[in-house]
Amino acid sequence: MSHAFYCACWQVDLRIMQPEVTADLKELDGTLTTIEKVLNLEDLVDRARELEDQAADPSLWDDPDYAQSVTSELSRVQAQLKRVRGLRQRLEDLPVMYDMAEEESADSPEEAKEAIAMADEERGELRKEIESLEVTTMLSGEYDQREAVVNIRSAAGGVDAADFAEMLLRMYTRWAEKAGHKVDLYDVSYAEEAGIKSATLVVHDEYMYGTLSVEQGTHRLVRISPFDNQGRRQTSFAEVEVLPVVEQTDHIDIDENDIRVDVYRSSGPGGQSVNTTDSAVRLTHTPTGIVVTCQNERSQIQNRARAMQVLQARLDQLEREKAEAAEAEGRASQVRTMDRSERIRTYNWPENRISDHRINYKANNLDSVLDGNMDDLIGALQTHERQERLEAE
Repeated sequence: MSHAFYCACWQVDLRIMQPEVTADLKELDGTLTTIEKVLNLEDLVDRARELEDQAADPSLWDDPDYAQSVTSELSRVQAQLKRVRGLRQRLEDLPVMYDMAEEESADSPEEAKEAIAMADEERGELRKEIESLEVTTMLSGEYDQREAVVNIRSAAGGVDAADFAEMLLRMYTRWAEKAGHKVDLYDVSYAEEAGIKSATLVVHDEYMYGTLSVEQGTHRLVRISPFDNQGRRQTSFAEVEVLPVVEQTDHIDIDENDIRVDVYRSSGPGGQSVNTTDSAVRLTHTPTGIVVTCQNERSQIQNRARAMQVLQARLDQLEREKAEAAEAEGRASQVRTMDRSERIRTYNWPENRISDHRINYKANNLDSVLDGNMDDLIGALQTHERQERLEAE
Protein backbone atom coordinates (compact mmCIF):
# COMPACT_ATOMS: atom_id res chain seq x y z
CA MET A 1 0.00 0.00 0.00
CA SER A 2 1.44 3.37 -1.02
CA HIS A 3 1.91 6.17 1.49
CA ALA A 4 -0.52 8.42 -0.40
CA PHE A 5 -3.24 5.73 -0.44
CA TYR A 6 -2.78 5.06 3.30
CA CYS A 7 -3.14 8.76 4.09
CA ALA A 8 -6.26 9.05 1.97
CA CYS A 9 -7.86 6.12 3.78
CA TRP A 10 -7.00 7.56 7.19
CA GLN A 11 -8.46 10.93 6.25
CA VAL A 12 -11.67 9.23 5.12
CA ASP A 13 -11.83 7.45 8.49
CA LEU A 14 -11.51 10.77 10.28
CA ARG A 15 -14.30 12.32 8.23
CA ILE A 16 -16.56 9.35 8.91
CA MET A 17 -15.88 9.44 12.64
CA GLN A 18 -16.06 13.21 13.14
CA PRO A 19 -19.90 13.55 13.23
CA GLU A 20 -20.10 10.80 15.86
CA VAL A 21 -17.43 12.52 17.96
CA THR A 22 -19.11 15.91 17.56
CA ALA A 23 -22.48 14.49 18.63
CA ASP A 24 -20.91 12.77 21.65
CA LEU A 25 -19.11 15.93 22.76
CA LYS A 26 -22.34 17.91 22.37
CA GLU A 27 -24.17 15.39 24.56
CA LEU A 28 -21.45 15.52 27.21
CA ASP A 29 -21.55 19.31 27.16
CA GLY A 30 -25.31 19.25 27.67
CA THR A 31 -25.05 16.86 30.61
CA LEU A 32 -22.27 18.85 32.27
CA THR A 33 -24.17 22.12 31.71
CA THR A 34 -27.21 20.63 33.46
CA ILE A 35 -25.01 19.55 36.37
CA GLU A 36 -23.53 23.05 36.62
CA LYS A 37 -27.04 24.56 36.71
CA VAL A 38 -28.23 22.12 39.37
CA LEU A 39 -25.18 22.79 41.53
CA ASN A 40 -25.41 26.55 40.90
CA LEU A 41 -21.68 27.23 40.71
CA GLU A 42 -22.03 30.92 41.62
CA ASP A 43 -23.75 29.98 44.87
CA LEU A 44 -21.09 27.32 45.52
CA VAL A 45 -18.32 29.90 45.05
CA ASP A 46 -20.09 32.29 47.44
CA ARG A 47 -20.56 29.52 49.97
CA ALA A 48 -16.88 28.54 49.74
CA ARG A 49 -15.83 32.14 50.46
CA GLU A 50 -18.22 32.34 53.39
CA LEU A 51 -16.87 29.11 54.86
CA GLU A 52 -13.27 30.21 54.28
CA ASP A 53 -13.96 33.37 56.29
CA GLN A 54 -15.46 31.30 59.11
CA ALA A 55 -12.54 28.86 59.04
CA ALA A 56 -10.10 31.76 59.35
CA ASP A 57 -11.81 33.06 62.51
CA PRO A 58 -9.57 32.21 65.52
CA SER A 59 -12.62 31.74 67.74
CA LEU A 60 -14.08 29.02 65.52
CA TRP A 61 -12.59 26.19 67.58
CA ASP A 62 -14.20 27.47 70.76
CA ASP A 63 -17.01 25.19 69.62
CA PRO A 64 -15.26 22.03 68.31
CA ASP A 65 -18.44 20.44 66.93
CA TYR A 66 -19.37 23.52 64.94
CA ALA A 67 -15.77 23.92 63.77
CA GLN A 68 -15.80 20.34 62.54
CA SER A 69 -18.99 20.95 60.56
CA VAL A 70 -17.55 24.14 59.00
CA THR A 71 -14.25 22.57 57.94
CA SER A 72 -15.98 19.44 56.62
CA GLU A 73 -18.42 21.46 54.52
CA LEU A 74 -15.61 23.70 53.26
CA SER A 75 -13.61 20.67 52.15
CA ARG A 76 -16.65 19.20 50.41
CA VAL A 77 -17.57 22.45 48.60
CA GLN A 78 -13.99 23.06 47.46
CA ALA A 79 -13.70 19.48 46.18
CA GLN A 80 -17.00 19.83 44.32
CA LEU A 81 -15.90 23.06 42.63
CA LYS A 82 -12.54 21.58 41.69
CA ARG A 83 -14.18 18.49 40.21
CA VAL A 84 -16.71 20.37 38.08
CA ARG A 85 -14.17 22.91 36.85
CA GLY A 86 -11.72 20.13 36.02
CA LEU A 87 -14.32 18.25 33.97
CA ARG A 88 -15.29 21.42 32.13
CA GLN A 89 -11.66 22.14 31.24
CA ARG A 90 -11.07 18.58 30.03
CA LEU A 91 -14.22 18.75 27.90
CA GLU A 92 -13.06 22.01 26.33
CA ASP A 93 -9.65 20.46 25.60
CA LEU A 94 -11.08 17.45 23.74
CA PRO A 95 -11.92 19.19 20.42
CA VAL A 96 -8.38 20.53 20.38
CA MET A 97 -7.03 16.98 20.75
CA TYR A 98 -9.08 15.79 17.77
CA ASP A 99 -8.12 18.84 15.67
CA MET A 100 -4.42 18.20 16.32
CA ALA A 101 -4.82 14.55 15.35
CA GLU A 102 -6.51 15.51 12.07
CA GLU A 103 -3.79 18.04 11.27
CA GLU A 104 -1.15 15.34 11.74
CA SER A 105 -2.94 12.81 9.52
CA ALA A 106 -1.38 13.98 6.25
CA ASP A 107 2.24 14.08 7.44
CA SER A 108 2.33 11.36 10.08
CA PRO A 109 -0.52 8.83 9.86
CA GLU A 110 0.80 6.61 12.65
CA GLU A 111 1.18 9.48 15.09
CA ALA A 112 -2.27 10.73 14.11
CA LYS A 113 -3.70 7.29 14.77
CA GLU A 114 -2.14 7.24 18.24
CA ALA A 115 -3.39 10.77 18.91
CA ILE A 116 -6.97 9.90 17.93
CA ALA A 117 -6.81 6.78 20.12
CA MET A 118 -5.69 8.92 23.08
CA ALA A 119 -8.51 11.38 22.43
CA ASP A 120 -11.04 8.54 22.24
CA GLU A 121 -9.75 7.11 25.51
CA GLU A 122 -9.99 10.50 27.20
CA ARG A 123 -13.53 10.94 25.85
CA GLY A 124 -14.53 7.57 27.28
CA GLU A 125 -13.04 8.36 30.69
CA LEU A 126 -14.64 11.79 30.66
CA ARG A 127 -18.05 10.26 29.94
CA LYS A 128 -17.71 7.92 32.90
CA GLU A 129 -16.75 10.74 35.24
CA ILE A 130 -19.50 13.08 34.05
CA GLU A 131 -22.12 10.33 34.37
CA SER A 132 -20.84 9.54 37.86
CA LEU A 133 -21.07 13.22 38.84
CA GLU A 134 -24.58 13.39 37.36
CA VAL A 135 -25.70 10.57 39.65
CA THR A 136 -24.20 12.07 42.81
CA THR A 137 -25.55 15.52 41.92
CA MET A 138 -29.06 14.12 41.89
CA LEU A 139 -28.57 12.51 45.30
CA SER A 140 -30.13 15.29 47.30
CA GLY A 141 -31.18 13.50 50.49
CA GLU A 142 -30.03 14.91 53.80
CA TYR A 143 -27.75 11.93 54.46
CA ASP A 144 -26.86 10.92 50.89
CA GLN A 145 -23.39 12.47 51.05
CA ARG A 146 -22.33 10.28 53.95
CA GLU A 147 -20.34 7.08 54.10
CA ALA A 148 -22.31 3.85 54.39
CA VAL A 149 -22.63 1.08 56.96
CA VAL A 150 -23.72 -2.14 55.22
CA ASN A 151 -25.11 -5.04 57.26
CA ILE A 152 -25.59 -8.40 55.55
CA ARG A 153 -27.46 -11.28 57.21
CA SER A 154 -28.29 -14.77 55.96
CA ALA A 155 -32.02 -15.53 56.19
CA ALA A 156 -34.13 -18.52 55.15
CA GLY A 157 -32.35 -21.25 53.25
CA GLY A 158 -29.86 -22.83 55.65
CA VAL A 159 -26.33 -23.33 54.38
CA ASP A 160 -27.26 -21.96 50.93
CA ALA A 161 -28.40 -18.72 52.55
CA ALA A 162 -25.12 -18.44 54.46
CA ASP A 163 -23.22 -19.06 51.22
CA PHE A 164 -25.35 -16.43 49.47
CA ALA A 165 -24.67 -13.88 52.22
CA GLU A 166 -20.94 -14.39 51.67
CA MET A 167 -21.45 -13.87 47.91
CA LEU A 168 -23.12 -10.52 48.62
CA LEU A 169 -20.28 -9.52 50.96
CA ARG A 170 -17.79 -10.25 48.19
CA MET A 171 -19.96 -8.44 45.60
CA TYR A 172 -20.11 -5.18 47.58
CA THR A 173 -16.45 -5.39 48.55
CA ARG A 174 -15.36 -5.97 44.94
CA TRP A 175 -17.59 -3.14 43.69
CA ALA A 176 -16.10 -0.70 46.20
CA GLU A 177 -12.52 -1.74 45.53
CA LYS A 178 -12.93 -1.44 41.76
CA ALA A 179 -14.33 2.06 42.22
CA GLY A 180 -11.46 3.03 44.52
CA HIS A 181 -13.54 3.25 47.72
CA LYS A 182 -11.92 2.11 50.94
CA VAL A 183 -13.74 -0.71 52.74
CA ASP A 184 -13.44 -1.57 56.43
CA LEU A 185 -14.80 -4.96 57.45
CA TYR A 186 -16.00 -4.50 61.02
CA ASP A 187 -17.38 -7.93 61.74
CA VAL A 188 -17.96 -11.35 60.16
CA SER A 189 -19.83 -14.18 61.84
CA TYR A 190 -19.04 -17.40 60.01
CA ALA A 191 -21.54 -20.22 59.58
CA GLU A 192 -20.55 -23.74 60.63
CA GLU A 193 -20.58 -25.51 57.25
CA ALA A 194 -20.02 -22.71 54.72
CA GLY A 195 -20.63 -19.02 54.21
CA ILE A 196 -21.46 -16.42 56.86
CA LYS A 197 -24.28 -15.73 59.27
CA SER A 198 -23.72 -11.97 59.09
CA ALA A 199 -21.22 -9.27 58.22
CA THR A 200 -20.83 -5.53 58.80
CA LEU A 201 -18.70 -3.32 56.59
CA VAL A 202 -18.23 0.41 56.17
CA VAL A 203 -17.74 1.84 52.68
CA HIS A 204 -15.85 5.12 52.83
CA ASP A 205 -16.16 8.13 50.51
CA GLU A 206 -18.77 10.75 49.85
CA TYR A 207 -22.22 9.68 48.64
CA MET A 208 -21.75 6.04 49.58
CA TYR A 209 -24.97 6.01 51.57
CA GLY A 210 -26.88 7.67 48.75
CA THR A 211 -25.38 5.23 46.26
CA LEU A 212 -25.79 1.99 48.21
CA SER A 213 -29.12 2.72 49.90
CA VAL A 214 -30.86 1.19 46.86
CA GLU A 215 -29.43 -2.16 47.97
CA GLN A 216 -31.49 -2.31 51.15
CA GLY A 217 -34.00 -5.13 51.25
CA THR A 218 -34.23 -8.91 50.86
CA HIS A 219 -32.17 -10.57 48.14
CA ARG A 220 -33.18 -13.98 46.72
CA LEU A 221 -30.92 -16.63 45.19
CA VAL A 222 -32.21 -19.45 43.00
CA ARG A 223 -29.80 -22.25 42.07
CA ILE A 224 -29.07 -25.95 42.12
CA SER A 225 -27.67 -26.33 45.60
CA PRO A 226 -24.03 -27.51 45.72
CA PHE A 227 -24.75 -28.66 49.27
CA ASP A 228 -27.65 -30.97 48.32
CA ASN A 229 -26.61 -34.54 47.52
CA GLN A 230 -29.63 -34.92 45.24
CA GLY A 231 -28.84 -31.75 43.30
CA ARG A 232 -32.22 -30.13 43.93
CA ARG A 233 -33.19 -26.57 43.13
CA GLN A 234 -32.87 -24.37 46.21
CA THR A 235 -34.19 -20.89 46.98
CA SER A 236 -32.39 -18.95 49.70
CA PHE A 237 -32.49 -15.42 51.07
CA ALA A 238 -30.20 -12.78 52.54
CA GLU A 239 -31.06 -9.39 54.02
CA VAL A 240 -29.13 -6.18 53.39
CA GLU A 241 -29.40 -3.09 55.60
CA VAL A 242 -27.72 0.19 54.60
CA LEU A 243 -27.24 3.02 57.11
CA PRO A 244 -25.55 6.44 56.94
CA VAL A 245 -22.46 6.70 59.12
CA VAL A 246 -23.11 8.82 62.20
CA GLU A 247 -21.01 11.99 62.34
CA GLN A 248 -19.67 13.82 65.37
CA THR A 249 -22.23 16.57 65.00
CA ASP A 250 -25.20 14.17 65.18
CA HIS A 251 -25.14 13.98 69.00
CA ILE A 252 -26.49 10.46 69.43
CA ASP A 253 -26.65 10.13 73.22
CA ILE A 254 -26.52 6.59 74.57
CA ASP A 255 -26.77 5.91 78.28
CA GLU A 256 -23.91 3.59 79.25
CA ASN A 257 -26.31 1.89 81.68
CA ASP A 258 -28.42 0.81 78.70
CA ILE A 259 -25.55 -1.13 77.11
CA ARG A 260 -24.45 -4.64 78.02
CA VAL A 261 -20.89 -5.38 76.89
CA ASP A 262 -19.72 -8.95 76.27
CA VAL A 263 -16.22 -9.87 75.16
CA TYR A 264 -15.12 -13.12 73.56
CA ARG A 265 -12.45 -14.59 71.29
CA SER A 266 -12.64 -13.82 67.59
CA SER A 267 -13.53 -16.78 65.41
CA GLY A 268 -12.95 -17.64 61.77
CA PRO A 269 -14.51 -20.08 59.29
CA GLY A 270 -15.67 -23.30 60.92
CA GLY A 271 -15.54 -21.75 64.38
CA GLN A 272 -11.75 -21.79 64.61
CA SER A 273 -10.24 -19.24 66.95
CA VAL A 274 -8.24 -16.48 65.25
CA ASN A 275 -7.13 -14.68 68.39
CA THR A 276 -5.73 -15.81 71.73
CA THR A 277 -7.33 -12.96 73.70
CA ASP A 278 -10.91 -11.86 74.27
CA SER A 279 -10.74 -9.01 71.74
CA ALA A 280 -14.16 -9.42 70.09
CA VAL A 281 -16.96 -7.22 71.45
CA ARG A 282 -20.72 -7.63 71.52
CA LEU A 283 -22.87 -4.63 72.48
CA THR A 284 -26.52 -5.13 73.42
CA HIS A 285 -28.74 -2.07 73.71
CA THR A 286 -31.26 -3.31 76.25
CA PRO A 287 -34.10 -0.79 75.60
CA THR A 288 -34.31 -1.71 71.89
CA GLY A 289 -32.75 -5.18 71.83
CA ILE A 290 -30.31 -4.11 69.10
CA VAL A 291 -27.15 -6.24 69.11
CA VAL A 292 -23.91 -5.21 67.41
CA THR A 293 -20.69 -7.23 67.24
CA CYS A 294 -17.20 -6.37 66.06
CA GLN A 295 -14.22 -8.71 66.01
CA ASN A 296 -11.97 -7.79 63.10
CA GLU A 297 -9.58 -5.56 65.02
CA ARG A 298 -6.90 -7.04 67.28
CA SER A 299 -7.67 -4.60 70.07
CA GLN A 300 -10.76 -4.88 72.26
CA ILE A 301 -10.80 -1.08 72.53
CA GLN A 302 -10.85 -0.68 68.73
CA ASN A 303 -13.58 -3.29 68.34
CA ARG A 304 -15.70 -1.58 71.00
CA ALA A 305 -15.30 1.82 69.31
CA ARG A 306 -16.34 0.42 65.95
CA ALA A 307 -19.26 -1.50 67.45
CA MET A 308 -20.41 1.70 69.14
CA GLN A 309 -20.27 3.52 65.80
CA VAL A 310 -22.55 0.93 64.20
CA LEU A 311 -24.89 0.97 67.21
CA GLN A 312 -25.19 4.75 66.95
CA ALA A 313 -26.03 4.46 63.25
CA ARG A 314 -28.76 1.89 63.94
CA LEU A 315 -30.27 3.89 66.81
CA ASP A 316 -30.17 7.04 64.70
CA GLN A 317 -31.96 5.22 61.88
CA LEU A 318 -34.53 3.86 64.34
CA GLU A 319 -35.35 7.35 65.61
CA ARG A 320 -35.72 8.68 62.06
CA GLU A 321 -38.02 5.83 61.12
CA LYS A 322 -40.22 6.57 64.14
CA ALA A 323 -40.39 10.26 63.25
CA GLU A 324 -41.17 9.55 59.62
CA ALA A 325 -43.89 7.07 60.54
CA ALA A 326 -45.48 9.69 62.80
CA GLU A 327 -45.39 12.29 60.02
CA ALA A 328 -46.70 9.75 57.47
CA GLU A 329 -44.49 11.15 54.73
CA GLY A 330 -43.57 7.77 53.26
CA ARG A 331 -41.20 7.75 50.34
CA ALA A 332 -40.98 11.54 50.15
CA SER A 333 -38.66 11.50 53.17
CA GLN A 334 -35.00 12.39 52.98
CA VAL A 335 -33.75 9.09 54.35
CA ARG A 336 -34.90 5.83 52.82
CA THR A 337 -37.01 3.70 55.12
CA MET A 338 -37.54 0.68 52.92
CA ASP A 339 -38.96 -2.32 54.71
CA ARG A 340 -36.04 -4.69 55.04
CA SER A 341 -38.41 -7.60 54.41
CA GLU A 342 -39.19 -6.26 50.93
CA ARG A 343 -37.93 -8.70 48.31
CA ILE A 344 -36.06 -6.47 45.92
CA ARG A 345 -34.00 -8.74 43.67
CA THR A 346 -33.61 -12.30 42.40
CA TYR A 347 -30.29 -13.86 41.42
CA ASN A 348 -31.09 -16.77 39.07
CA TRP A 349 -27.93 -18.87 38.91
CA PRO A 350 -28.97 -21.49 36.27
CA GLU A 351 -29.97 -18.75 33.80
CA ASN A 352 -27.16 -16.33 34.76
CA ARG A 353 -29.89 -13.70 35.16
CA ILE A 354 -30.39 -10.93 37.68
CA SER A 355 -33.82 -9.33 38.09
CA ASP A 356 -34.65 -6.28 40.18
CA HIS A 357 -38.35 -6.35 40.93
CA ARG A 358 -38.70 -2.64 41.73
CA ILE A 359 -37.91 -1.45 38.21
CA ASN A 360 -38.33 -4.59 36.10
CA TYR A 361 -34.59 -4.59 35.45
CA LYS A 362 -33.27 -7.81 33.92
CA ALA A 363 -29.79 -8.69 32.68
CA ASN A 364 -28.05 -11.94 31.82
CA ASN A 365 -24.78 -11.06 33.53
CA LEU A 366 -25.22 -12.47 37.03
CA ASP A 367 -21.64 -13.72 37.17
CA SER A 368 -20.32 -10.25 36.33
CA VAL A 369 -22.57 -8.51 38.89
CA LEU A 370 -21.51 -10.91 41.64
CA ASP A 371 -17.92 -10.04 40.74
CA GLY A 372 -18.65 -6.42 41.64
CA ASN A 373 -19.69 -4.96 38.28
CA MET A 374 -22.80 -3.27 39.65
CA ASP A 375 -22.64 0.20 38.11
CA ASP A 376 -25.31 -0.39 35.43
CA LEU A 377 -27.70 -1.90 37.99
CA ILE A 378 -27.16 0.81 40.59
CA GLY A 379 -27.40 3.50 37.91
CA ALA A 380 -30.76 2.16 36.69
CA LEU A 381 -32.11 2.12 40.25
CA GLN A 382 -30.90 5.65 40.95
CA THR A 383 -32.41 6.94 37.70
CA HIS A 384 -35.74 5.38 38.65
CA GLU A 385 -35.59 6.83 42.16
CA ARG A 386 -34.71 10.27 40.80
CA GLN A 387 -37.75 10.16 38.49
CA GLU A 388 -39.96 9.18 41.43
CA ARG A 389 -38.69 12.14 43.44
CA LEU A 390 -39.32 14.56 40.56
CA GLU A 391 -42.85 13.24 40.10
CA ALA A 392 -43.51 13.61 43.83
CA GLU A 393 -42.42 17.25 43.86
